[in-house]
Amino acid sequence: MTKDHSKAQDQDQAQAENQAENQAGERSTVAVLGPGGVGGLLAALIARAGHRVICLAGDETARALRTDGIRVRSRRFGDFTATVEADTELREPVDACLISVKHTALDAALERVRPEVLGDGLLVPFLNGVEHPAALRARYGAARVAPAVIRVESTRTAPGVIEHGSPFAEIDLTGESVPRGRLDALAGVLAAAGPTVRVLDDEAATLWAKMSFLAPFALLTTRYGVPLGEVRTRHREELTALVAETAAVSRACGAPADPSVALARYDAFPPEAKSSMQRDAEAGRPLELDAIGGALLRAADRHGVAVPVARALVEELADNHRR
Repeated sequence: MTKDHSKAQDQDQAQAENQAENQAGERSTVAVLGPGGVGGLLAALIARAGHRVICLAGDETARALRTDGIRVRSRRFGDFTATVEADTELREPVDACLISVKHTALDAALERVRPEVLGDGLLVPFLNGVEHPAALRARYGAARVAPAVIRVESTRTAPGVIEHGSPFAEIDLTGESVPRGRLDALAGVLAAAGPTVRVLDDEAATLWAKMSFLAPFALLTTRYGVPLGEVRTRHREELTALVAETAAVSRACGAPADPSVALARYDAFPPEAKSSMQRDAEAGRPLELDAIGGALLRAADRHGVAVPVARALVEELADNHRR
């Protein structure tokens, strides 16, 4: 690394820290649609940082949050309880609304956030897949949708009870139609609350970077009902082929992808790791198969990329889930 490059990195880091400190002094109002493992953790951290947080959920969860707040146990952020507001729908404009529900519950959940009530607030979906930004922009307007990707392991064990197990919580925030100043301001709020936050210009690259890793992980662990360690040993050939197909689709969509890097990341993961889709299958919950596998196939078809391994897996999972 050159001296100039190191100096530039130091300057960027200092600028990000100053921005977070400045933003921390301004009280924002943030709604969180779906205060589960991810949404509950973010809601609690943002509230602890001094901002007003309104969680949007069903009656039972809303009552629990109003009464007991959100209790967090975290290796990184400590154990604490945060006081939040809670309601079954958004009743006033907010600075931002974080969406952290599953794709399978998205349509119903959005009924809690009417566009005319949201006002000028940013809509920030932490959703799997790559197709949701277009649907949200059609409903709420392009300038209000700022997609985000989060890397974290966090679970809701009961309404308002969050177990954050990973030593990291990293957010990539993007939004090709959102003014950069608004993204930077929201990033300041999130960073001051604790997570590591980056604002990235290339929305497609940001979403496909996650999709390229998630799709093989989710499809194979769910298809075989085994954790990642067994997938990367017993089903290594299939994993390698699927990673290559996914990378090819990603590149066709304008997002760089390196299969060797993806395989190295899988090899570095704990062998007992399970995908969220696999956990949903084990619990008998609806699968995000269309948002992940279906979206991958549709992108492949649009760009004429052959994905025989992915197609077979998606069809098998769809057939098995219908039985």
